[in-house]
Amino acid sequence: MASLACVLPFPAAAQQTAAAPTPQPLDDAWWTGPMLAPNANTLPRGHMYFEPYLFDVQTSNTNSYGSLTYINYGVTDRFTIGLQPTFGYNAVSNAPSSSGVGVGDTTVIAQYGLTRFTMDNPIPSTAIVLEQAFPTGRYDNLGTRPSDGVGGGAYTTSIGLYVQNIFWLPNRRIFRARLDMLQSFSQRTQVSGVSVFGTDASFHGYAYPGSSFYVDAAGEYSATRSWVPALDVTYRYTDNTAVVSTLGAKTNSGPSAEYAVAPAIEYNWTPAWGALLGTRFILRGFNTKPSTTPAIAISFFD
Repeated sequence: MASLACVLPFPAAAQQTAAAPTPQPLDDAWWTGPMLAPNANTLPRGHMYFEPYLFDVQTSNTNSYGSLTYINYGVTDRFTIGLQPTFGYNAVSNAPSSSGVGVGDTTVIAQYGLTRFTMDNPIPSTAIVLEQAFPTGRYDNLGTRPSDGVGGGAYTTSIGLYVQNIFWLPNRRIFRARLDMLQSFSQRTQVSGVSVFGTDASFHGYAYPGSSFYVDAAGEYSATRSWVPALDVTYRYTDNTAVVSTLGAKTNSGPSAEYAVAPAIEYNWTPAWGALLGTRFILRGFNTKPSTTPAIAISFFD
């Protein structure tokens, strides 16, 4: 019987080998991007990317409704510039709400690509990023409506590194991973009256916002060409913010740390059009209020 077994074919094993799945092609995976982590790939020259977000930051007694829009343009294949205007409205349960929708802070972005993933050159895409936030939103002289404060109040410069890589999982579907890191520095800002820094109506002086470090690890799984589950995991550490009056009185916020997760689902109609629905959960960190932020976004690539 042993000699007979040696000469018989093994069709079952041969069929299993032939059934190995084909790797998913790159152009079969359509993306919107995760909720929080920007793309390390710069835009092709002459192309634009447009993605408006609507969100609601929910805390124990406040709903902060807002919008943030990414407007990016490829100056060259390696250099992208962008603009991020914001708007906000605070609805407060135990105090006056905002008097109306207000213009928030505005950020200008410059991104330079260092490397780019291709099938012929399968290394991670990387880019260095410079961001400048302008305090275009109201932050002081708020009178009896502190909820009108929808800006941070300071010129803030951020420099960072974005990394993105592509992996094929054992089922041969594509998994796209991102790691973004930003270090931010804010300038001293003059403050008068009631402000987002917690000052009262009689205050005159300056605020010294602390520097901040932020890291975001994100992943997307191409379940189908159109449907993509995504997840961000973030950490932010912010140094002490000091507020000093012209009379010499000083208050300190103390440093803070926050941890957050942001699951989302993407649906892409075409390679150029997509939508995202997700929620960011800021967990109780150090000197940080927990919050829940549902958001929806539409993305368009031209």
